[in-house]
Amino acid sequence: MKEPVQAGGKDAADSLRERLYAVIFEHHTRAGKAFDVALIVTILLSVAVVMADSVEAARLRWGVMLWAAEWGFTILFSIEYALRLYSARDRAGYARSFFGIIDLIAILPTWVSALLPQGRFLIAVRIFRVLRVFRVLKLAGFLGSEQVLLRAIRASRYKIMVFLFSVLVIVVAVGSIMYLIEGPENGFTSIPRGVYWAIVTLTTVGYGDVAPQTPVGQALASLVMILGFGIIAVPTGIVTVELGRVGRITGPRQCVLCGRADHDDDARFCKQCGTLIAEPAQATDAAR
Repeated sequence: MKEPVQAGGKDAADSLRERLYAVIFEHHTRAGKAFDVALIVTILLSVAVVMADSVEAARLRWGVMLWAAEWGFTILFSIEYALRLYSARDRAGYARSFFGIIDLIAILPTWVSALLPQGRFLIAVRIFRVLRVFRVLKLAGFLGSEQVLLRAIRASRYKIMVFLFSVLVIVVAVGSIMYLIEGPENGFTSIPRGVYWAIVTLTTVGYGDVAPQTPVGQALASLVMILGFGIIAVPTGIVTVELGRVGRITGPRQCVLCGRADHDDDARFCKQCGTLIAEPAQATDAAR
């Protein structure tokens, strides 16, 4: 009589894990969407608490409330992390994944700060408190297309590296020329100072702490400013082209997370990682 009880208990535990998995990891169900919305709101509120706690006036006035709220959010996210580990089909894979690490980083600093002794170690605690802002990165987990953007950036990395090297050559050359034209009397005390001015001018930031005073220097500065408008558009164009290519390669039958494309026409989930490929309507259109 004991074995059926154990089997029934195991079936109940597996059923609970499947229900939790559907709510926590599957975003297409009504319960999953409600969980995602609630989680996003909680994340935003927790980040707001961290930001308010960094303002001295708010900390002096509502310090106890902010401290209690932070611990409340930490406990909630700790429970969420435990439920994710419990319900995940690949627990080790989730724990080692990017968002699994972010989930852990979101709760560790508060617990660690409670264990550290008082006194001179309080300065170190501040560093851990700043790390709590990483909690906002959990929001990226709800954007299924971030993998497409990452692929486009990865595909264009060599072109961007060549572009950055060209920019480096330009700013060094312009900074050196400006050092020769203006000299220390006009604020260009060294070539690195001239390179700094060239970077600030080429990127159209224009701090104004160093500026050319001679007509020749001002003419060169005008050319650098005009050149800066064109240079800013180059990396944007490179990534945009790669985004178009990745968008054409990644169709509705290809998983945006792992890239696997050999799915059946009526498949809704990836064979490899289980990510939702398409909604039922999208899957029907793809099958047609």
